[in-house]
Amino acid sequence: MADPRAPRPHAADVSSDPPEPGPALRVAVLTISDATSRGERADGSGDAAAAWVATIGGTVAARAVASDDVVPIVRLLVAWCDDDVADLVLTTGGTGLSPRDVTPEATRAALDREAPGIAERLRAVTGATFPRAALSRGVAGVRGRTLVVNLPGSTSGVRDMLAAFEPIARHAVDIVRGDVTSHDAEQAARAGAVR
Repeated sequence: MADPRAPRPHAADVSSDPPEPGPALRVAVLTISDATSRGERADGSGDAAAAWVATIGGTVAARAVASDDVVPIVRLLVAWCDDDVADLVLTTGGTGLSPRDVTPEATRAALDREAPGIAERLRAVTGATFPRAALSRGVAGVRGRTLVVNLPGSTSGVRDMLAAFEPIARHAVDIVRGDVTSHDAEQAARAGAVR
């Protein structure tokens, strides 16, 4: 075993080979909208989330639409997480201030534990250019080995928040899945990629 007091390698001493990419993220997309669930509106926000999945080289493992009701939302989240359908579940819609916006409450009911820093980051980054992002009550957290992240119902809101999430998405999922065991290895790989 290496001596923990030994100096860490300097970035110049680390291989410049890029880290091996992990397996493609399996992402489930749940659109929460009364109008979309009744067939009265297209699922633009779900389409935007699915398009993001493609841009990161992931796969859409499941996709569904639910009404703005707690029970069907919780049932889908629990089923997808407990059946290991996806590494990441993205919900769109139902995060605002209207009485029918119940996605955060439903998500909390399904989670084992929250990850408030993720939702805080999404609001902070997008709020810098779109102040109404502060009106989102979306949450993020973990159930089993699946990360769940709430996004707003607008197509542009989904795109903006996923842009804010992308820099941390893979690492967050890897931690939840138990795939990251050493931050030192990640830092060394990143330092090598910066050269």
